[in-house]
Amino acid sequence: MLSKSIILSLIGVLFVAFSVSAGTSVLEGVVKDASGRPIKGADVRIETKNFSKILKTDASGRYVTDVLAVGTYQVTLVINGQVKASIRDAKTQVNKPTQVNFDLSGKRASADKVQRPAAYGKDFMDIRPSTHP
Repeated sequence: MLSKSIILSLIGVLFVAFSVSAGTSVLEGVVKDASGRPIKGADVRIETKNFSKILKTDASGRYVTDVLAVGTYQVTLVINGQVKASIRDAKTQVNKPTQVNFDLSGKRASADKVQRPAAYGKDFMDIRPSTHP
């Protein structure tokens, strides 16, 4: 009979193997103010039913998170405690980064896959966002 520690180790290895095979995804983007300049320190909330993560934009207005489960996320821009925009259905895919940009110059937000070389197949996917002014 195997000891409990060996059994638990095997279960852990299987769990990791299944998690990796399910795939992970990347969500990234840029936040710009009304004049088109990057916004440093804005909060970008990435949420789904059982998951929530808050990222801060860097000096270039960029944010990035990886090792997300493939799925559909709500991505919300919060500046100085106020929700400025929200995209309700940003869909991620395995090994294909999803770009979610917030451009406050026209009160628009966009979500699309990052352009990739043709070897990856379809280069661009437009996701119709929901925005909140």
